[in-house]
Amino acid sequence: MKKVRITLAALLLLTMLAACNQDEENNADKKDTVTPVEITAVNKGDLIVERSVYGRTAPSSTTPIMLQAPGEITTLEVENGEKVEEDDVIATVQTPAGTRTIYAETSGEIAELQGEEGAIATTEKPLAVIVDLEDLVLNLTVTAEATSLFEVGEKYPIIINETEISAEITSIGKLPNETGMYPIEAKIPNDDNNFLPGMVAEISVPENKIKDALIVPTEAVVEESGKSFIYIIKDDKAIEKEIKITETHSDQTAFEGDVKKGDQVVTSGKLTLTDGAKVNVVKEG
Repeated sequence: MKKVRITLAALLLLTMLAACNQDEENNADKKDTVTPVEITAVNKGDLIVERSVYGRTAPSSTTPIMLQAPGEITTLEVENGEKVEEDDVIATVQTPAGTRTIYAETSGEIAELQGEEGAIATTEKPLAVIVDLEDLVLNLTVTAEATSLFEVGEKYPIIINETEISAEITSIGKLPNETGMYPIEAKIPNDDNNFLPGMVAEISVPENKIKDALIVPTEAVVEESGKSFIYIIKDDKAIEKEIKITETHSDQTAFEGDVKKGDQVVTSGKLTLTDGAKVNVVKEG
């Protein structure tokens, strides 16, 4: 019986020693683990928060070609999409009072052409419309509070048809429309006729400005258990730094914390990191 007890005790001791050795090996493996990361430098400056407003383009001017008297279209000198200059002949119309020549009252492009040679043209609707597409108008509607974000004469970046250009604000409405919103108009250059009326455009205007702030890419920030932190690289190790976010805007975040400009912050690979983990910087940006 005594031998059995001694044997059991020996087996228990060997099991405990094996477990300890296994724990030591696991800890050693963890210490030897090196995580590849991408980093960038903490910046310091002003973070401008922008608001996006959407609107539609329209011709800068539309001039209807109206007849003074109905009659038969005897000649038609233009077609839809054709460019005309002021005083170009549009058509001749045989009316009860005689033949009338219809001229372009302004320069632009023919649109909404009605009728054809031999057809009867009436005075109820335009024979055609001349539209100016060299400059387009961007029509926006905003709340009363948002009108203060815009300034007449200022240019703001817009994205239209996947192209980024600038638009100049030409007017800010003082009275609301039937929906209670305030109209704003901007001018868009269209020298190459890249844009058409009716396109949706996004305009970005500064809404808030955080001055002299520490800034990191938003992708560098980790949110966990109601806290925000980043990883700073020091001596090939990731040091966890808790931060207080003051403003986030798309790809940049302004914050406060025990961090300084120029510190190297992890932007990729952070999700598997722990405080003090060894890292290998594979890309700096």
